[in-house]
Formats: sequence, structure tokens, C-alpha cells
Amino acid sequence: MGIIRKTPSIEVLLTEFTRNGTAISAIELVKRLDGKLNKTTVYRVLDKLEDDGILHSFLDKKGIKWYAKCNSCTHDKHFDSHPHFQCLNCGKVDCVTVDVSIPKIPNREIVISQILIQGTCENCIN
Repeated sequence: MGIIRKTPSIEVLLTEFTRNGTAISAIELVKRLDGKLNKTTVYRVLDKLEDDGILHSFLDKKGIKWYAKCNSCTHDKHFDSHPHFQCLNCGKVDCVTVDVSIPKIPNREIVISQILIQGTCENCIN
């Protein structure tokens, strides 16, 4: 992957994704890391990790940017063309490992596609 130097800021931020295992909103990361990293650093590191193929981002129904760990992406290409599921009860958001076929559109080149599925998660359903 693209990170050459693992700075303390990068380590702190990556720990949040390792500990949680689900997607985390940028707003939530800023709150969690208050006192450890300032807001500007959080956003700068998120951008770097996304550019390096470590994280991918997507928007929720309110337009808030969320981040999740990538699987086999590189700094050259993201392969995270999968849907994300947002629970309407608890707000949890995670990656869904199902195959989704993005159709080819004549005379267009698709660079990014985002699919957000909303409903009730496994914890809230029980």
C-alpha cells in the first residue's frame, strides 16, 4: 500500500478503524480524536489514507462522508465497488460483501459509484 512513513497521527487514526471494524464518519473521528489530533490533521490524514488505498469513502443519506478500510486497493486504483449498509435505528454503517454489477453507460466512463442501502441491522432486528 502507499504509506511509506507511519507517523503518530496515521497510527492513531488507523487504530480507530482496527478497533471498530466498521465504517466511521469523519465527524465521529474528529470527536473521538479530540485532544489527540486536531480537526485539520484528521481530515488531512483521512485524505492521505484514501489516496494511498488504505481507506475508501462514501456519503450517507445526509451527505456526511464515511470511511472504511479498503481490501486490496492501491494508491493507483480503488477496488471498493461494493454497497454500504446504514441502520436507520442505531446509525451503524458497514461494508456489505455482495456482488454488485455497475452497468456500462454508452459514451460515459464511470469512475466512482456509491450504493447506500438503508434498513435495520442485525443487532436492532433482534
